[in-house]
Amino acid sequence: MRIGIAEVSQETNTFNTIPGTLKAFEERGIYYGEEILEKLRGMMAIGGFLDAVESETNDFQLLPIFRAWTQAGGRLETRTLELFHQKLISGLKQILPIDGLFLSLHGALASEKIDDADGFLLASVRQVLGPDVPIVVPLDHHANITRLMIEKATVLVAHETQPHDMFATGRKAAEILFALLRSEFVPAVGWEKIPMISPQDQFLTSHGPMKVWFDMARDMERRPGVIATSTFPMQPWLDVEEAGWATVVYTDRDPDLARHLAIELAEKAWELREQFWVSDRLTPEEAVRKADKAREGLIILSDMGDASGGGSSDSTCLLGEMMRQNIRGKAFVPLLDPEAAERAMTAGIGKQITLTVGGKRDRVYNKPVEVTGRVTAVSRGLKITTEWGMSDLGKTALLDMGNIKLVLAENRSIGIRHPIMYTHLGLDMNDAQMVVVKTGSNFQNFTRWRKELIRVDTPGWSQSNLKAFHWKRAPRPIWPLDDLKSWHGTGRP
Repeated sequence: MRIGIAEVSQETNTFNTIPGTLKAFEERGIYYGEEILEKLRGMMAIGGFLDAVESETNDFQLLPIFRAWTQAGGRLETRTLELFHQKLISGLKQILPIDGLFLSLHGALASEKIDDADGFLLASVRQVLGPDVPIVVPLDHHANITRLMIEKATVLVAHETQPHDMFATGRKAAEILFALLRSEFVPAVGWEKIPMISPQDQFLTSHGPMKVWFDMARDMERRPGVIATSTFPMQPWLDVEEAGWATVVYTDRDPDLARHLAIELAEKAWELREQFWVSDRLTPEEAVRKADKAREGLIILSDMGDASGGGSSDSTCLLGEMMRQNIRGKAFVPLLDPEAAERAMTAGIGKQITLTVGGKRDRVYNKPVEVTGRVTAVSRGLKITTEWGMSDLGKTALLDMGNIKLVLAENRSIGIRHPIMYTHLGLDMNDAQMVVVKTGSNFQNFTRWRKELIRVDTPGWSQSNLKAFHWKRAPRPIWPLDDLKSWHGTGRP
């Protein structure tokens, strides 16, 4: 059987004013043909698909087309979406006929002109393939499910955990595709949109209301006739026409069961809605003071307003607060500032310099600060393999400001939330009292040293104070932006 493979993925933050560009994808991997199989084996959704293939006895002919992936950012430039569309469709036509398509998407991709860019790509693919060729789509569970996506995909499959396990999702989607190709089931879908959003504070699936909700979905999947259940707590920085949480359930030939389970899951999320807004965030002043007074480190300061994905990565909020408090404990702080990194490298190791750093990308919620320190280490172009694929740290420079060790980075990289950001410059994580990690939920790489986590209520493009944003396109009413006192699923999204 002939199976096409493709991926186009970016999580869009519509409040981020810097457009998503082709360069951002090029830095993280645009692959064609067999290169996709070579580069992605063992990682991410396509890696999970390839792992599932190895367990199959069927003779599958893999036909990789095109892959473009990058981390979260602002709305995708129109010309870049048009390029990806052209590459995807022309590549698909070249491999026809095919028996099935594995199409990896994020599910929250919006371009400058199209809110539902994932639906747009799916509809284009469906037009080429016709109504009968199965298209199975692994998605991030922070996707925004739209009517177009439901209509054009055969099966949508979401991540089951946060932190994300893209490999596992890819494998699950692959196994469903193989079952479809063997005619083991006929999918019937039920889905429900939920008029609510929530901040990132309760997004982890290991505890709290998200665990309750995701566990409920897993329990449903064990019922006879249920193929897949997916819960979609849409990421909260997506102001688009069909915004909102969703549930999607597939059964074998039983639309009534699928609809009933989707409603049940959706109403459970609504029932838990208040719990999804529970937060233990501290103000920057409180957070830095608490971390500095802790008996032992490592204390993670979660810079929630400046996540490495949708944020600017150049927030100076916590850096400035540490300077104001003249902290006694040692702090490791990362900052995206290509200009400052270059100036530090030009000055050279051992030189003391004064720089104005940060606050250059996000000029709404942050501002630059002046710092003085000694350049103690530099690095050029270190590339690391992360759970999100290859990441190029670019030029980095370590500025020793006494108890503050400031790493200045050239590239917007996922590496900014990894220990290697510091260790490759000669720092020892065991020496740190606190570390600023630019994420609201992906702290797993610091588990070995972590003594405590403090979520900090910092401002920025990825902040948890969702009411601070000016919402223009999301459907209204939506809870809690509006006073929506009751809601029930209808089975008719």
